[in-house]
This record gives sequence, C-alpha cells and structure tokens, in this order.
Amino acid sequence: MRRVAVRIGLSLMSVTAALTMSMACAAATPTGATVEGASPGGGTSGSMVDAPAPRPAPSVRMPVDRRVSAVGFVDVRTAVPDAVLDLRYATTDNFVGERLYPPNARCLVHESMIPGLRTAARMLRAGGEVLVFWDCYRPHSVQERMFEKVPDPAWVARPGPYSTSHEAGRSVDVTLAARRPNCPPQRIVGDHCRLDMGTDFDSFTPRATAYATDGVAAPARAARARLRDAMAAGGLTVYAGEWWHFDGPGADVRRPVIDVPVA
Repeated sequence: MRRVAVRIGLSLMSVTAALTMSMACAAATPTGATVEGASPGGGTSGSMVDAPAPRPAPSVRMPVDRRVSAVGFVDVRTAVPDAVLDLRYATTDNFVGERLYPPNARCLVHESMIPGLRTAARMLRAGGEVLVFWDCYRPHSVQERMFEKVPDPAWVARPGPYSTSHEAGRSVDVTLAARRPNCPPQRIVGDHCRLDMGTDFDSFTPRATAYATDGVAAPARAARARLRDAMAAGGLTVYAGEWWHFDGPGADVRRPVIDVPVA
C-alpha cells in the first residue's frame, strides 16, 4: 500500500507540475491575439515596428449580399485574407472631395479576379509586402459623379450604356504596404505603412503614369515594378495611364450596367 501511495503521490505531483507549466504558458500569451497578416482596413496607428514577412492568412469566403453574389461578385478578402483596405471613395480624401461610398463599404471584385489576386498577394507576401486596395467594384452612379468632376477620359472613364471595368468588378486600384518603423503619418494604414510609389492615388499628373521616370525616385520606380510583376504573375494587366490600376480577365468586354450595394 505504501508503494501505491508513493506512486499516487508522485503522479499527483507530476500532474500539478504540468498544470502549473500550462498556466504559465497561457499567461505569457497575449489576449486578443489575431492571425498574423490579417489587417483591418483604414484607421491609424501611432507607431510601427519591424516584423517578419506575414504568413498566409487562412482563406475564408466572406458572406455577401445575395444581389452581390448573383452577379458573381465576392469580397476581395476571400482571395486575399490579409488585404489592407483603404477605400478612398468611402472617405472625403479623394479627388471629388466627397464621400461616394458608405463608411462600411467593401472591396468587391468579380470571382474571375480571385486566382490572379491570390497569386499576386502570395508573391508579394514572400517579400514582406501586402496589397492595399484603394478601389474595386464601383457603382455606375459613382462613375457618373466622378466624370462630372473630371470630364477627361484619359483619367476618368466616360460612363455610358455599358459597365466600365470597375463597374464590372474586373479592375482594382492597388498599392503596396509593409510593416515599417518610423512611418510618415500620412502613409500609415491599419498596422502597415504604405510604400512611397512616387505619387498618391488619383494624382492626375504625368508622374502617375505606370512607367514614368521623370520626377519618380528610384525606390518608387522599383516598388512600382514589384507591384506590376506580382500582378502580371496573376494575369492582371497594368493600365499605362495609372500605375495603381490593374485589369483582370475580360475587363474590356462590354457588359450591362451593374447596380449592387457596396456595403
């Protein structure tokens, strides 16, 4: 009986020690931890720290309105779970100077864009960079308001009886971001720092063209090239007039005007 009691006592000591170690490990883990690489859209952060290249976030099909799914649109985070959203037309920080989308707008794209965006994001992620989305699907009424403000087809597509590529969900406006220390406040988005690409979004200047060299510093030209290469690897083509605009498969096909909610 003494041997049994000794064994039981030793076993209880082992269990107690294991529980103590488990509790200590749990206490060392921060609460509210999130999956690395998943980033909220918009917002600002007071400081930035160096971080390793984000690991691929798990792919989850984000639920959308039935009217949205009926035309083949999906939330871009279905393809790129770590996408950073900086939807400028959901703010007044755009060339129109008005809030054109509701504050809770989503980045919607046609499902044909998913393979290409997934490939591009994977390629950029390997270098510690992520895609920042400035615009995706654009309602026809918004396209009309934009053209009223800037009636120049070189910069803003003329609205007509068919959907433009943005209205069809087959074009995106994107840039790059990474986790960087000492990020200028105007380039902080979520917990990332937007890279200097030579111009801001909707610059409407010669420096905004995709292959501009005059007035565009070498690091910005290199960043644009990395973005183009990654998107091209996914079969997405840059629009020569805007370094941030990329077309997906069938972007130039005429389609009926689509009108679905962006939120």
